[in-house]
Amino acid sequence: MARVKANGIEIEYETAGNKSDPALLLVMGLGAQMTIWPDAFFTGLARSGFYVIRYDNRDTGLSTDFDSAGLPDLPGAIQKLMSGQKVEAPYYLKDMAADGIGLLDALHIDRAHLVGASMGGMIVQIMAALYPERARSMVSIMSTSGRYGLPAGKPEALAMLSGQPEGPTREDKVRFGMKLRRTIGSPGYPAPEAELRAFVEKNVDRRWYPAGSARQYLAVIASGERVEMLKKVKTPTLVLHGEDDPLLPVACGRDVATLVPGSEITTYPGWGHDVPAGMIPTLIDRIATFCKGK
Repeated sequence: MARVKANGIEIEYETAGNKSDPALLLVMGLGAQMTIWPDAFFTGLARSGFYVIRYDNRDTGLSTDFDSAGLPDLPGAIQKLMSGQKVEAPYYLKDMAADGIGLLDALHIDRAHLVGASMGGMIVQIMAALYPERARSMVSIMSTSGRYGLPAGKPEALAMLSGQPEGPTREDKVRFGMKLRRTIGSPGYPAPEAELRAFVEKNVDRRWYPAGSARQYLAVIASGERVEMLKKVKTPTLVLHGEDDPLLPVACGRDVATLVPGSEITTYPGWGHDVPAGMIPTLIDRIATFCKGK
């Protein structure tokens, strides 16, 4: 792994594949370190002929954090949003999109395939809209336009976004992380207990930082919907979504596909809000097939 200065912050990143291959930028979701992209997915895309870059978003993992901004009042922000008031935040999704573009600049990459999951999907949507000359294609995975009135996720999945471990120990954090992965994960592709524990332990030990997740959540709230923005996107777009996503229902993905002119969409039964091992070959093949030639 390595670190560069970009867009006024430091960004931790990792690459796989040959620099001579087309670049593919992976952007993760809320509070999720770049290591939430499974290694098999990351390296598998590289073996499919791409120079793959994954990175920690600001306020996550080993990239610059914003501790000086303090903890946000998320209930108050949601109340403001519902009453039509403007919500202020230390940074917005457009700033996080500029981070990704800044990383490409630092790596001397003119254009890349932009692949984002969940909040990362929101970020690549903004990248494609604001920096079209930098995007070979966009793949929006298990994400949304943020349009008001779209179906909400299951209460137990939404509750995990603000949930906390039962105590301060490493084991408390690991148990909470496993509960989170089980709650939002794929019913058709359940992970074996030992495999799930190892995955969660790796990410807990790398960094446990809920304050950053809360500020990112505020950024999502404060940034609003992207309906009109998506209507103007000209980048070739693929939408991928699970039909059993408990956090962002499949209707959210279908909405994105409806808004972006000429986009393609593929949905999968049994897939939730994660990247399960059993789906990795399918996702790599679909993404690689779409991106090649773009």
